[in-house]
Amino acid sequence: MHVLIVTAHPDPASYTHAAVARLVDGLKSVPGTTHEILDLASSGFDPLFGIADNDLFHVGGQTPADVIDQQARVDKADVLVLAFPVYWWSMPAFMKGWIDRVFIRNWAFDDDPARKTTGLLGRLKGQVVAIGGVDIGTYERRGYLDAMKAQIVQGIFGYCGIQPIGLDLLLPIDQPAAEQGLQDAFDIGRRVATSNWL
Repeated sequence: MHVLIVTAHPDPASYTHAAVARLVDGLKSVPGTTHEILDLASSGFDPLFGIADNDLFHVGGQTPADVIDQQARVDKADVLVLAFPVYWWSMPAFMKGWIDRVFIRNWAFDDDPARKTTGLLGRLKGQVVAIGGVDIGTYERRGYLDAMKAQIVQGIFGYCGIQPIGLDLLLPIDQPAAEQGLQDAFDIGRRVATSNWL
């Protein structure tokens, strides 16, 4: 099984990167599991959905080379993990821009007007690891976790046919919670690598 972990935090010393490292440790603990980390903050990928992307969406044409490269990374994977700090109750703009530019018609989905929309990435499984800065009660009272599930798990994974594994929320709001979150990240890695989803 090959796992592509996509993350987006500008500080390599951040808790997000520490959680990704522990997730990788969990993956490595299962023989036969390989992985790749795509760190969007240092990758050089331009997440800005520009006029060429807009034209490609509406008119068609040739997919840009940088997008083809990213699609090839996804195509090699059996599981896609999105690991990110929660910004405004969602993923960072950098990650959203990556999805906007890479998950395009005729590769991620088909929305031919003569038929219903069809997800084209059904061979993939998807896992979300979100790192938040408030307690779980706040997420539950205000519906933030449900909003992320609707936007990411249903709205992105579901739309593209990606079979969701789940959405895990790590909340390092104090030292014990931070330590537990890193253990949870390890466990998520093992869970992804040992489950019978494939």
